[in-house]
Amino acid sequence: MKRVLTGLQPTGVITLGNYIGAIRQMKVYQNEYDSFLFVADLHSITIPQEPDELRENIKSLIAIYIACGIDPDKNTIYIQSENPYIPAVSWLLECNTYYGELSRMTQFKDKSLKHTNFTSGLLTYPVLMAADIIGVDTDYVPVGIDQKQHVELARDIAERFNKKYGDTFVMPEPLIAKEGTKIMDLQNPTVKMSKSAENKKGVICVLEDLNLVRKKIMSATTDSDMLIKFDPENKPGISNLINIYISLTGETVEEVEKKFDGANYGTFKKEVADVVVNELSGIQERYKTIVGSDYIEDILNKGRDRTTELFKQKYEVMKQKIGLGR
Repeated sequence: MKRVLTGLQPTGVITLGNYIGAIRQMKVYQNEYDSFLFVADLHSITIPQEPDELRENIKSLIAIYIACGIDPDKNTIYIQSENPYIPAVSWLLECNTYYGELSRMTQFKDKSLKHTNFTSGLLTYPVLMAADIIGVDTDYVPVGIDQKQHVELARDIAERFNKKYGDTFVMPEPLIAKEGTKIMDLQNPTVKMSKSAENKKGVICVLEDLNLVRKKIMSATTDSDMLIKFDPENKPGISNLINIYISLTGETVEEVEKKFDGANYGTFKKEVADVVVNELSGIQERYKTIVGSDYIEDILNKGRDRTTELFKQKYEVMKQKIGLGR
């Protein structure tokens, strides 16, 4: 079975947009591939983090994904920093990577402009990302267009190492998913819903208070003609609410337009709110039972043990080929 790998930054915040647009696609992948899912906590410290908050977010993020339907029996789930061989593999790759390659990475150029006193980790973390990918012989990495450059760098590094020392790594391929339903900001429906939005009234988080979720939907921006019709260009607000509704109910646009023909926006918003609250209520209940349980500890222990062995094997092969050790 081909292998797919996804890394998650431990922010601890997952929006309704993330759930509808991304996590549901991951649920498809877990049925088609040998799926690896890890928390990229080593990547997160390229910029300063508050230790207690970071540690809490790591386990919380895993619990959220499981509560949202990621199946631990179909995924190898682990925390990056618990595997000592990942940075070891990364160092050997770093010594086969050129400064020019790293300095041209788009995210480095953008972030180095925002942080005048940045660490060397900001420059070299794409090599750590390459280690994550090729260290377990990943076949596919689901990415958006903005992340494709990182997979291409991983391919370049793998190819260089293979040519220099003999076949060692599988060549990974970016897996550009068909774009899922894009959920927009409730207050500014011309932009994607984002946890970093300044106006939090437009963003719904999956662990948010359900009364507040309902209020946000009821106050969502629409228009003045009171026609429940899917028209993203001319009616972005109501079209966004329709997208949310059909994503969670499985109904079609045509069915929704017919069902709410003649209804006012308040009625439709209440229906959308009911559907969202019902969905999030189930996620939140599952999250509460998972986050502090031995269940998540067992999942992470199992993932740590499997990936540690895989990375150790790769590291020992690399050491032998390079000529390190005795």
